[in-house]
Amino acid sequence: MKKRWQIKVTGIVQGVGFRPFVWRLANRLGLTGFVFNNPQGVVIEAEGEGEALEAFVRFLKTDAPPLAVVESVSWQEIPTNSDAEFKIVESHRDAERIVLISPDVATCDDCLRELFDPNDRRYLYPFLNCTNCGPRFTIIVDVPYDRERTTMAVFPMCPDCEREYHDPNDRRFHAQPTACPRCGPKVRLIARNSNGEWEEICQDNEAIKETARRLLEGQIVAIKGLGGYHLACDAANENAVKRLRQSKHREFKPFALMTPDLKTAHQLAFISPEEEALLTSWRRPIVLMRRRPDANVAESVAPKHRDLGIMLPYTPLHHLLMSEVKRTLVMTSGNLSDEPIAYKDDDAFQRLGKMVDAFLVHNREIHIRCDDSVTRVVKGQELLIRRSRGYAPQPVLLPFETPVPLLAVGAMLKNTFALCRNRYAFISHHIGDLDNYAAFKAFVEGVEHFKRLFAIEPQAVVYDLHPDYPSTRYALDYADERDLPSIGVQHHHAHVAAVMAEYGLKGPVIGVAYDGTGYGTDGTIWGGEILLATYESFERAAHLEYVPMPGGEKAVRESWRMAASWLMRSFGNEGKELSFGIAERVGLDRWNQVWKLLHSDLPQPQTSSIGRLFDAVASLLGICDIGAYEGHPAIWLEMVAAQWTRKIGGWWSGTGDWSEDFWQPPFAFELTDAAPIVMKATPVISGIVEALKRNLPVEQIAAQFHASVADATLRACIKIRERTGVNKVVLSGGVMQNVLLLGWLIELLNREGFKVFVPTKLPPNDGGICFGQGAIAARLLRDNSND
Repeated sequence: MKKRWQIKVTGIVQGVGFRPFVWRLANRLGLTGFVFNNPQGVVIEAEGEGEALEAFVRFLKTDAPPLAVVESVSWQEIPTNSDAEFKIVESHRDAERIVLISPDVATCDDCLRELFDPNDRRYLYPFLNCTNCGPRFTIIVDVPYDRERTTMAVFPMCPDCEREYHDPNDRRFHAQPTACPRCGPKVRLIARNSNGEWEEICQDNEAIKETARRLLEGQIVAIKGLGGYHLACDAANENAVKRLRQSKHREFKPFALMTPDLKTAHQLAFISPEEEALLTSWRRPIVLMRRRPDANVAESVAPKHRDLGIMLPYTPLHHLLMSEVKRTLVMTSGNLSDEPIAYKDDDAFQRLGKMVDAFLVHNREIHIRCDDSVTRVVKGQELLIRRSRGYAPQPVLLPFETPVPLLAVGAMLKNTFALCRNRYAFISHHIGDLDNYAAFKAFVEGVEHFKRLFAIEPQAVVYDLHPDYPSTRYALDYADERDLPSIGVQHHHAHVAAVMAEYGLKGPVIGVAYDGTGYGTDGTIWGGEILLATYESFERAAHLEYVPMPGGEKAVRESWRMAASWLMRSFGNEGKELSFGIAERVGLDRWNQVWKLLHSDLPQPQTSSIGRLFDAVASLLGICDIGAYEGHPAIWLEMVAAQWTRKIGGWWSGTGDWSEDFWQPPFAFELTDAAPIVMKATPVISGIVEALKRNLPVEQIAAQFHASVADATLRACIKIRERTGVNKVVLSGGVMQNVLLLGWLIELLNREGFKVFVPTKLPPNDGGICFGQGAIAARLLRDNSND
């Protein structure tokens, strides 16, 4: 006896070939009916024998297309209709919608074969794609995801593309960005003429060949990609790389690289199986990996850095260009340092025109900018540094539903925001540092785009406690204008809660949150925090001792100021004479002025920041006195420490391997007994000074400092466990991007029987803050609604 079922499928099921998969499956099982997209996902009405319907529902879950993420499949029996066949019908739009939109997807193997097949009609076409790959998030204007609601709407399909688009048996069935040389976007090379004016030089494949020729000559070219412009040059050409650094005003921060293929990547870096899997995944992030000593890249690509950030080509345009240059390119964001990536053509020419020799552009509009994602592997697990292209806007699930839709605005640095509804947290692409006006504007525009895309109108707003963060001011204004509740969340509590929510931990947990800056509940600058935390509240169980930040915000960039502060705390007035060259490097007058400031009655911010302690040690060891970018002194300190660990063949080699050669550090933090535990670093600073007096290698001292931080953290966690019985430890905060320290902490805590949780779906830095904010607010609102 025939039955008819209405089946609803939710998840990432639009733009990933799900409807043609349903069509083929229904025909295979002899079912009739139809399938369509609606704003909640996919709706199917299928009619046939009961056994066939049961198999149909089972295969929807188990055999879905590779890019689909099926969250739920529900069904109910409805009256039969006796359809003649199974059809794919037009998308439906209605009032409420929750659509999970696919991120942009790297070129699939099938399209890659067509790209280089002389007999294929899309041979060498830089914009080919199919239902399994191509642009998604960056071209979507609205949902449901159909061509007329993407930036491809301005390209009418030719008869051949139209036929493929409407054929359920074709790989391009309802592939919204599908195109070919006859009907799709075009690529052009633009360079300055003899009068200094920009003009088109050539088009199509000639443009790509000419771009390759110019790059090999040492020119810098701006290349329009998937989510914005890249600045490209020959990675082995020191002059070109130096010129690019000067143009971007980016003195030391490493550049990303794009290699033609995996074989070339292996020639540049030591690559583990886990790292190779990330490199070749459909997300195609930049993967940070340990460079080989003989890597053929200019020194200026990553000055004084142990690692190289490498990605593989992820668009047909990239594949064509890399097949022409046949060597590694610098492929860095198209912007000046600290600005958002350029993605609009007019803006790109205005901002990048003085930095480059040519532009390789195309006429497919980018609707929303999206930087490359950056990730790495620690102890076999992914550790995201920047979550953007290939990841956003895929949601991360909250462990419980939020009673009302939420907007969590994140922090100021490495900003991302989240719109939360039910259990979904739709986390934005990387926005950047909001102290830059252009980045703040992108933040505001991004919030509005996500609200429209996911049809979420926030009923509450969540923000960081820091009163001067642009995101905080925006949140308070947003809530005030709409008469909405606003919820302030302490910075480090949000760090810890983000990891709790990722793993579905109920709490309490011991939350280690180490970073550079976070506004404390006492009005000081926190950053060396160990919390006893649930979602609802936290206890400050341990923290680094306070020291002043002479010069306030200047001490964030000028690490030598923090060296002076810690010398003052450790030695009093005698510390002034223990600069070990700092006074000469920064100037005796400036050194004396800071000491005068430390002795004055002028108010100075107090900080418990581990990040600032790393800065101080980097300066004290002569590694870095002034940071050129966020985390710069601490990163170089880690690089120097890693040289020692590799030299002695012990501790942690940089790949996550542990050696029994780890020993108790020769200098250790002093921990007080009363709660909150104060981790006193003055013995460590004293030990470092003594080691410098003995002329011990700087690499050895740097490694021993890392060991002392890991040791102090372990001892503090043990004391907290003895008092509370809590055995789960969460590790988060920007300092946890230090893989030397993180590797040691994981190993030491595991050895002592702790259950250790490290973020894998979101960065440990402030890029994950919004998720923790959303989880805390959702739980608070949920508890209040149950009262």
